[in-house]
Amino acid sequence: MAELSTRPVRPALLSDDTALGELDRATWSTLHSVQSRQQPPYEPFFSDRNRPEQLLVTEAQDAAGEVRIAGYIRVVPPTPLACHTHVRQIQGLAVADWARGRGVARGLLRAALAAARGEGASRMTLRVLGHNVPARALYESEGFVVEGVLPGEFLLAGRYVDDVLMGRSLTP
Repeated sequence: MAELSTRPVRPALLSDDTALGELDRATWSTLHSVQSRQQPPYEPFFSDRNRPEQLLVTEAQDAAGEVRIAGYIRVVPPTPLACHTHVRQIQGLAVADWARGRGVARGLLRAALAAARGEGASRMTLRVLGHNVPARALYESEGFVVEGVLPGEFLLAGRYVDDVLMGRSLTP
């Protein structure tokens, strides 16, 4: 599939709440989520623990020609500790079904790495489920390496699934 022509990656806005909530629910899967599927009535996407300034989004035209959010990435400091301020952690990446396989996730990931560097971070980490082969391949292609595995950490749909810890340097 050809790369999707996206608009520049931008910080999320409070006004993106509904669209991001819909995207999050539409892309939910045990391939990447350890949380239960949300049920109505839905909570707002943004909360005290999930703030707009933690997300980058990208928009693109869908098949009907409508400009919509095609994906998001959430990057946060992993802890509030002063000794940990050099690290950022990816805690969410979602791409709309209509935009998958067309470079959206890679573009968001690269923008997140650049933004973290711009904030003075020197390291990026993430956790990915062991059976999420597409995500692991993307992260590895962008320089992430497996730094640890928690075997059978989660029981999802009757199967034990590994929690894979990955990381990479942000310095040249």
